[in-house]
Amino acid sequence: MSPTPSAQTEEAPTRPRVEGEREQEILDSTIDILAEVGYDRLTMDAVATRAKASKATLYRRWNSKAQLVIDALTSQKEHHDFPDTGNLRDDLLGAFCGMGGLTDGRQLAILGSVITAIGRDEEFAERFRQDFIGPKKAMSAAMFRRAQERGEIRGDLDLDLIAAALPGIVLHRAFLLGDPPTPELIAKVVDQLILPAVTLG
Repeated sequence: MSPTPSAQTEEAPTRPRVEGEREQEILDSTIDILAEVGYDRLTMDAVATRAKASKATLYRRWNSKAQLVIDALTSQKEHHDFPDTGNLRDDLLGAFCGMGGLTDGRQLAILGSVITAIGRDEEFAERFRQDFIGPKKAMSAAMFRRAQERGEIRGDLDLDLIAAALPGIVLHRAFLLGDPPTPELIAKVVDQLILPAVTLG
């Protein structure tokens, strides 16, 4: 005998999606905890408690901690497009200084909190490189490409290589040498290393 309609409803209940403002509240809570304790100590339980949501609600939307953290990182209000000022130096300073850039202490703390996870969590590392670093890398390369099109810099550059140079140098100094990123440091790297390396001789 086939089950009654009411029995079918009980067996396959509708599972509401987490979306809109409620989703962003959960993602914001994730970022807060990430900045406070790091990726390794962040748990779905802690996010659920901070966001006043059930853990089941989180798992209906995110299958894993890695997925939740990546979505939180890419949803940040501080995320912004790189500037297009018509001048490479101004583009670089505008992109890497200020809110959402390398001088943003909160952003630096968040980045530092996921460094260990990149080496230990294969799922997280793959999604981090694809969904978080990938778009930033593409926008940075686009700044240099526009400069090439303007005739401002050499045309024979490896753009992927040169686009990674500025953040690579600044983050190396921050995390390994303990030298906090400042607008002055970034300007020095741009003026003394990046521009001499790319401009027409």
